[in-house]
Amino acid sequence: MTVSARAWTSRWRLAVVASMAVLVLLCLAYWWLDNRPHELFGTAMFVLLGWHVFTNRSWFRNLTRGRYGPRRILVVALHLALIVNVLILLVTSLMVSKSVFSFLGLPNSALLSEIHWFSAYWVIISVGVHVGLHWARLIGILKSALGVPSPRPAVRWSLRVLAAAAALFGVASLPVLDVGTKLSFGYSVDFWDFEASVLPFFVRWSGVIALAAVAARLGDAALARIRIART
Repeated sequence: MTVSARAWTSRWRLAVVASMAVLVLLCLAYWWLDNRPHELFGTAMFVLLGWHVFTNRSWFRNLTRGRYGPRRILVVALHLALIVNVLILLVTSLMVSKSVFSFLGLPNSALLSEIHWFSAYWVIISVGVHVGLHWARLIGILKSALGVPSPRPAVRWSLRVLAAAAALFGVASLPVLDVGTKLSFGYSVDFWDFEASVLPFFVRWSGVIALAAVAARLGDAALARIRIART
């Protein structure tokens, strides 16, 4: 593959990942977009997700290869949890559909809607963890897409400070969005007032994703250091 072809491939992969992230956030704004846009954005997200899984299908083939240490066991377990969560979200999406897939005539109930929302919030956290675990690969794709060399130490430290600030903002956003209740299958009375503000909703949820990504990145780095120390 030529340099130009590799760059375009990286740009396409980056565009797909960024689009999925935007679509996930848009899907959370159900009370702002209403049902039909919510389902259309969700359908688009699953289509892109299918492409993402297909292009990374080698990960599934490699599950039975190589040794399994503590880090690999944890990483695989987190990815399998994400896969199960996404499958639950997909199935419940089809079942609670009121417009795009309503022609399927699948059984629907209030419980299925609750499971749908519960899995959606956990997908948000899982997406952040997924980003954190693949941070080095994402940076590599970004550098290839933009055609830039490795950043200088000053730039790397600036990015680390920015990531820390985003994670702290995510911590502050947890009670504002009542994330704890939403992740514990509890009934949250917190509904964002989209008539008062829209952008802060997406910024705060982005902060929550950043928090999960930074936590996963730091945890992954700690496990790597432990593994090196034991060898």
